[in-house]
Amino acid sequence: RMSRHAKKLRDHDINPCVAETDATTKCMSDNDYNKDMCADYFLKYKNCRKFWHGIMMQRKRNGVKPEMPPAEERKKILESMG
Repeated sequence: RMSRHAKKLRDHDINPCVAETDATTKCMSDNDYNKDMCADYFLKYKNCRKFWHGIMMQRKRNGVKPEMPPAEERKKILESMG
């Protein structure tokens, strides 16, 4: 059984970077946990977190709730950026 924290991390409405997390985990597993082999995946994850953190802070400043846009809204945000 997953802890509540683990469930949150798997929830696409809460964690915008589930795909990046999974890709990084898979890379690490496939490469005997050699971080150097997965540097690109770590960078993509870091960029994802940074991007959505910025969006979240902007929404917080503007009083928009929820602060983290739900998965469907995030998809539209990304599509509007090309």
